[in-house]
Amino acid sequence: MSFFKLSSFCHFLTSRWMPCNEFLNSLSSSLLDRVVIFASQSNIKREKRCSILRGPNREALKSLLALMMICLMLAEIWFIPSSSMYPTLRIGDRIIAEKVSYYIKSPAVHDIVLFRAPKNLQEMGISREVVFIKRIVAKAGDLVEVHHGLLHINGVAQMEAFIAEPPTYTMIPTYVPKGHVYVMGDNRNSSYDSHFWGSLPVENIIGRYVMCCSRPSYQ
Repeated sequence: MSFFKLSSFCHFLTSRWMPCNEFLNSLSSSLLDRVVIFASQSNIKREKRCSILRGPNREALKSLLALMMICLMLAEIWFIPSSSMYPTLRIGDRIIAEKVSYYIKSPAVHDIVLFRAPKNLQEMGISREVVFIKRIVAKAGDLVEVHHGLLHINGVAQMEAFIAEPPTYTMIPTYVPKGHVYVMGDNRNSSYDSHFWGSLPVENIIGRYVMCCSRPSYQ
């Protein structure tokens, strides 16, 4: 699967528009210098070992190194181990999650987010390092309840075409406090989510789901 043309992205990385261009160039240049020093200590002939680090090749390698650093800073690939987000996500899926958008905006209803176990779950013996993935269904200030097979937000029934089936449980009205969101799995009846352990602190969110990049062939 091709997401972009490498030549176009390399031009973008070296353009003056990019705010961190100078930093990336200096950092990638430093890495290249180390590569050259390492190569110079080998027994390969000088002409052969330096040929790939000259002219356009050097600039292309700098851009590639910068791209790798950006990818590590901005996004991660995660594996889905459970069916709590079925049918949107399935066991064995590999997904891409970005890590930067919530530095400039607040999490929104319907965002699918990755988060570390909040205090409520830690008190149940779950490590803080365990990462969950759920969908935000309500934000701070909202009143959440479930009855008659429907999720209600502020008294309004939500039509959710993405869930596996209507919830079979009932949940009393619950207020979402400031600095929190309410999260649920799309597989409502097989998801350990906010209707069990309460609202999620926004500070525990570590990323936002972008896309599924790989799905097992048996799915």
